[in-house]
Amino acid sequence: MTMVEPTTVEPSPSSDVEALRETQPDGKPMMLGTKRRGEQTALYVFVIVPFIALLATIPFVWGWGITWTDLAIATVFYCVSSLGVTVGYHRYFTHGAFKAKRGLKVGLAVAGSLAIEGPVIRWVADHRRHHAFSDREGDPHSPWRFGESLGGLSKGFWWAHLGWLFEAEQTNEDRYAPDLRADKDLRTIDKLFPVWVAVSLIGPAVAGGLITWSIWGAVTAFFWASIIRVGLLHHVTWSINSICHIIGDRPYASRDRSANFWPLAILSMGESWHNSHHADPTCARHGVDRAQIDISARTIWLFEKLGWATEVRWPKRERFDKLAEKRAAEKLAENA
Repeated sequence: MTMVEPTTVEPSPSSDVEALRETQPDGKPMMLGTKRRGEQTALYVFVIVPFIALLATIPFVWGWGITWTDLAIATVFYCVSSLGVTVGYHRYFTHGAFKAKRGLKVGLAVAGSLAIEGPVIRWVADHRRHHAFSDREGDPHSPWRFGESLGGLSKGFWWAHLGWLFEAEQTNEDRYAPDLRADKDLRTIDKLFPVWVAVSLIGPAVAGGLITWSIWGAVTAFFWASIIRVGLLHHVTWSINSICHIIGDRPYASRDRSANFWPLAILSMGESWHNSHHADPTCARHGVDRAQIDISARTIWLFEKLGWATEVRWPKRERFDKLAEKRAAEKLAENA
């Protein structure tokens, strides 16, 4: 497989996020207008419909069943779109955890778009703002936004998991993702987001119809590999924003309340080792400790072996040991 070396700017590593936060006027994030009404409506549809479909799963199974073909197609589309977000949108485009040749860069941007979590440039801008203001005023989805009382945290959980998506204000992409906006390939992929949405939803139905050579095969594949798959992936991703900032282990020092939550490790492709990530955001592996499954890191390792990814920022044990010591000192101070 021949790939052309990129001629564009590599993603800005998130070590620059602190500088981004400090240069905001009055320490607050720079925003960019509001979303258009049609876009807001489409957002409601793509968030609510898959959620309703999840609730309809049980009666659907009891009435009609599911085939191994549906499961296979759903698994393939889930893995491709999920890794597109975790390896592409997150670790590469947002944090610059490695450098990618042009073919891999384009492939990751398209794969991430198939998750239907938004165009690549906007996703990255939002996430960089999250790191710049993590669990502080300006963080787009902190669950601590409404305080630490039971009522405030319940409201905050809903906000971090889902509510923030319906905010009309948009993150300023020129401010938070200028490197991506300067990339012609990424601007094109970003503008074609409606096309990737169509591919993500229609592709499984086409595959199911062709494999089973039946209309019903297309219908069941659409239900399981399009609607249910998107709904599941969305809630796994949103759980990193909500659950992983409320409960879990915090072995490493970070300037927020991010936590490692092991039950989500496999479904999130390693993203739920969230405290480890926030402790060292540019690191390509989030599951830095023994027995911590990180499928995204293993995928990056494979890309590196194939020569498609270079300058991978693998974790340094001495750095995490120091962060662990710092966290232990913080716990002692808290207890005192």
